[in-house]
Amino acid sequence: MGVILNQSFKNIITTYFGFGIGAINTLFLFTYFLEKEYYGLVGFLLSAANLIWPILDFGVHNTLVKFYSSYKTKLDRDKLLNLIVFLPLIVSIIIGLISLFSYSMLLDYFESGNKLVQPYIWLIFVIALATAYFEIFFAWSKVHYQSVFGNFMKEVFHRICITLLLFAVYLKLISVSQFIYWMAGVFIFRAFAMMFYAFRLYRPTFSLQMPMNFITVLKYSALILIAGSVAMILLDLDKVMIEHYLPIENVAIYGIAVYIATVISVPQKAMHQIIHPLTATMLNERDRVGMRDLYKRSSLSLLVVSALIFILIMVNLNQLYSLMPPQYQISSFIVLLISLVKLYDNMLGSNNSILFNSDYYRLVLVIGVALAILAYVFNLILIPTYGIMGAAIATFLAFFIFNTAKIFIVISKFKMHPFTNKTLYILLFSAALCGAFYIWEFPFHPFINIALKSIVVSIIYLFVALKFNFSDDITILMQKYLKKARVI
Repeated sequence: MGVILNQSFKNIITTYFGFGIGAINTLFLFTYFLEKEYYGLVGFLLSAANLIWPILDFGVHNTLVKFYSSYKTKLDRDKLLNLIVFLPLIVSIIIGLISLFSYSMLLDYFESGNKLVQPYIWLIFVIALATAYFEIFFAWSKVHYQSVFGNFMKEVFHRICITLLLFAVYLKLISVSQFIYWMAGVFIFRAFAMMFYAFRLYRPTFSLQMPMNFITVLKYSALILIAGSVAMILLDLDKVMIEHYLPIENVAIYGIAVYIATVISVPQKAMHQIIHPLTATMLNERDRVGMRDLYKRSSLSLLVVSALIFILIMVNLNQLYSLMPPQYQISSFIVLLISLVKLYDNMLGSNNSILFNSDYYRLVLVIGVALAILAYVFNLILIPTYGIMGAAIATFLAFFIFNTAKIFIVISKFKMHPFTNKTLYILLFSAALCGAFYIWEFPFHPFINIALKSIVVSIIYLFVALKFNFSDDITILMQKYLKKARVI
């Protein structure tokens, strides 16, 4: 347990550090060092690769985590690992050949739209394949209880490399075109580094024999393939469709709004690693009372933390945009819509863990596929009419319907929901605090304004949260640290 807790703490620190570097790149370095259309091109290539890599991966990185411990002998585990390595390679070769024969069609597709994309289309497949194998070997290290290096490579390494490459562009050491190829090279290097690390932890004996429960493994991989594809479609479909209907620089503008709102998701990712296995244990033990308690507590705790982040984003948004080039300053309503999506995700608490560890996992996949199609229709209708505002509306509608559907599945199948009276109080108080501080500014430099307003808002929010005990878990944690600081 000590090793797990130690690595979890290191992973949280690494994630926040990587996100900070990513924020500097996204909000400042890209906006000042690259022309807007090339920034949009980078965003499009990465979003398109994110849509493809779950297909190339065929879901095997999750399959490895689920089934590895069920095989007890070295021979059986080696058979599984060989399948995990070669199955995505076979899938990638097939898709690669299809892409090769249809390459001229892809060129014609971009001929009528954003011609800037044409020379780099093949890099989408390269980045996707590198990302797929990185995730596979990262899972390989996780089943051997070694996740710190992999998490560093996933959250920090490529962002530091991109920072260095951006400075190289600024100093005219490389061209923008070379930057894009070097960026793809970073993803390839990351995959190989992860592979060498995984083989260093454990090197299997090569075998063409299939593992036990081969059909079960394939079925699970196929389900995870669908789940991963749906998740990526919902996350990146809007940016890919923006490229089709609008000038490519709009991908960069929209991507900044998405990245700002994504800050709200960080607490959910950190807590998920704790509540996911705990929920699985409760389901296996049929502990409905404990599961209901965890459901409500996780929802309240995540809402308390994410609501504060939401408020800080909204009240500081105007000052943040004033630090960026004018061409990247877009409607605050776009950031609001995407931020509300992330806030709603946090309000679900352990909802996803309940569903994905239960027998109703397939039902969620069916709904997810339907929502991915609906998201495509929303974007198809709204982007040509309303531009990037339409993309934000489409994303908000798709996720709102998807999250609401998942809540109703848990209500229907488990007779429980995550909300309490405190949920409403937190939302109303957060809305009031946003309204009070959104238009009020200090007459100083934007950096000073952001710092001062964040301090004032945080003190008011935390005082009220502690005074009215918004969340028992958060209150206990706050009191613990306040006592250490001798504030109370």
